[in-house]
Amino acid sequence: MISWFFIGLVMAILLTPGPTNTLLASSGIQVGIRKSLQLIPAEAFGYLISITIWGVIIGTVSKQFPIIPTILKLFSAGYILFLALKLWRTASKEENFNQATIRARELFVATLLNPKALLFASAIFPNYVWHNVSAYTSHMLVFLLLIVPIAFFWTFIGAVLSNNKVSWLNQYNLQKTASLVLVSFSIPLSYSAIVNL
Repeated sequence: MISWFFIGLVMAILLTPGPTNTLLASSGIQVGIRKSLQLIPAEAFGYLISITIWGVIIGTVSKQFPIIPTILKLFSAGYILFLALKLWRTASKEENFNQATIRARELFVATLLNPKALLFASAIFPNYVWHNVSAYTSHMLVFLLLIVPIAFFWTFIGAVLSNNKVSWLNQYNLQKTASLVLVSFSIPLSYSAIVNL
């Protein structure tokens, strides 16, 4: 069964600014929402491949070293906290979204190499997913379904930022909010890892 905690963590991390989301926002600024929607499958395939590869590696190694998932979960909680602090500190720094027009291939590669994939595979997806095809399929389908509205959101943000129509919808407010959300998820993730030690 897929937990609301899993869904919340996936959404919080997918909403966090990073290489993929920056490219989606850049595309929203440059070509608008409608043309940017063709980038969503590239993000989905990038995450699907990367998370699956990391998950298979983790699932194989954890059979011999059962402590590995717990260590990776603690590391991931620390990484989430690091992202939260970084977002909070850089909230007033201007982001440069004016990059060359983004193509699907570039977004795919950026997503494939995105460190969030390791975070998803090691700490967000439950350990049993890497040993059960049915659980893997259901969790991955939910994950891929969550990508669609969040990718749309980032292209929408880019389009809105290019028009400057909504004063409260700005980088500062988005980053501060994302930072608080990430901290709220890093605490229970750390707790669940410490309990398993």
